[in-house]
Amino acid sequence: MPWFVWLLAAAALGAAEFFTLTLVFGLLAGAALVAAVVAGVGVGALGQLVAFGAAAAAGVVLVRPVALRHMAQQPLTREGSDALIGRRAEVMQEVTASRGLIRLSGEEWSARALDESLVIPAGALVDVMEIDGATAIVYPRDLLP
Repeated sequence: MPWFVWLLAAAALGAAEFFTLTLVFGLLAGAALVAAVVAGVGVGALGQLVAFGAAAAAGVVLVRPVALRHMAQQPLTREGSDALIGRRAEVMQEVTASRGLIRLSGEEWSARALDESLVIPAGALVDVMEIDGATAIVYPRDLLP
């Protein structure tokens, strides 16, 4: 089989991967490229098919599981308000279970205490435990008097 037939097959498989996003057609496209190189070197049809089969099997058995595992992992960086969780803040106005104000990353945020029985005085340092809309849920860093 001529090498350009393998290139056409690789292009068709690559287009199929673009629409399905299964990683299988992309790996088969890579295997077709390997077969095109083997055909370009002058190996016969049987050698081309063996090269295609070996490259396809290696891709599907070895590469695809690693790629799927990698894609399933959560990103290491947090964005938006999620990035504020765990940060330290300073209380600007007393924080209770229903209201308060803190300075967080240079901005003023409305806040409320995680523990409803706590009243956190102005000037205290707190940790942001979660973000609920535009309100930071906080807990004091140090024991309160």
